[in-house]
Amino acid sequence: MAELVGVFATSHVLFGSPDGDPQALAVVDGLNEIGRPVRALRPDLLVMIGSDHLFNVNTNLQPPFTVGVSDRFVPFGDMDIERRPFSGNRAFAEALCARASDRFDLAQIEGLRPDHGFMVPLMFVDPDGTTPVVPILVNVNMMPAPSPVRCAALGECIADSIEADLAPDAKVVVIATGGLSHWINIPRHGEVNAAFDQWVIERLNEGDVSSLANLTVPQLLADAGNGGLEIVNWIMAATVAARRGWKGQRIYYEAMPHWMTGMGGMAFA
Repeated sequence: MAELVGVFATSHVLFGSPDGDPQALAVVDGLNEIGRPVRALRPDLLVMIGSDHLFNVNTNLQPPFTVGVSDRFVPFGDMDIERRPFSGNRAFAEALCARASDRFDLAQIEGLRPDHGFMVPLMFVDPDGTTPVVPILVNVNMMPAPSPVRCAALGECIADSIEADLAPDAKVVVIATGGLSHWINIPRHGEVNAAFDQWVIERLNEGDVSSLANLTVPQLLADAGNGGLEIVNWIMAATVAARRGWKGQRIYYEAMPHWMTGMGGMAFA
């Protein structure tokens, strides 16, 4: 049975140089605090749970869940991110889709070009691009968006597949990206709900995934905004961590209206 050696969650945007902005510097420090232990764990695979920003999964076709099925990915290159190819793991991606098939019809994408939602965290956790990645995209742009309880159920499938579908000596890190609260191009654009973000972090600190999984999409929209729907990615990762009995540990949090986002990061242990 492969070993789950780490689970992490982090927001995934950076805007300009952090110089002169103490909050931005704290976010960069937090991302580095996540990156260092991931590299120290020397994983054989990164399973990343994020959301596309209409570069790959758009309104032409709207699957709720999509898995990147390829041995090689080229970044989309938004936010001036280098288009340097990196490795995937087609065999595990296909195995995950097959194992989940009695509960989920997971879409598969071979030509995925990961955007900043995956690439910003990867800049910190694997800057040399040496570890294969299996990207899992949760479509928070469609309505109705995937519910927290469905995302938690898919987290169980991911945990099952890690245990059963990899070499017994393989080491795996799961990383959720996105969130926390932010409203983008809708009423309340630019707002951050720090109180709700802190509540989410506290629930994860307590290992109380069920309270988050029992939220509804309308509740998340009201309390965290359309961008805050990405909190479901954290719920999915926390469900995987719960398989090991791990609870969340806060790494950083900054409420940043000038970045239009509540920025946060956690490790699970």
